[in-house]
Amino acid sequence: MINIYVLILLCALVTFIPRLIPAIAVDRLNFGPKFEKFLNLIPYTALAALICPGVITVDPNIWYVGLVGALVAGGLAWKKVSIGAIVIITVIALIILYSIIPYFGLISVVL
Repeated sequence: MINIYVLILLCALVTFIPRLIPAIAVDRLNFGPKFEKFLNLIPYTALAALICPGVITVDPNIWYVGLVGALVAGGLAWKKVSIGAIVIITVIALIILYSIIPYFGLISVVL
């Protein structure tokens, strides 16, 4: 039976080596401006891929709540508001939205 510590060490190496090689090699390579722009956009696309499913599925009964929150937060970020203020203002906006939904009968709205 394989020792658990050896197994953990091997798993760590398998994870670490593919991350180490590009970090070492990138300093020696010269990329064109278009490829550098592409590389700079990868974190934003990864973040969008993580956020979008949550925005769409935040409340299955009221599908547009996540969209409203994302639009408010995105608009504030576009105006370069601080992250703390973005969170507070978006939460307040969604509290207001949730409080007015019953008055307009918008709960039964379906995509």
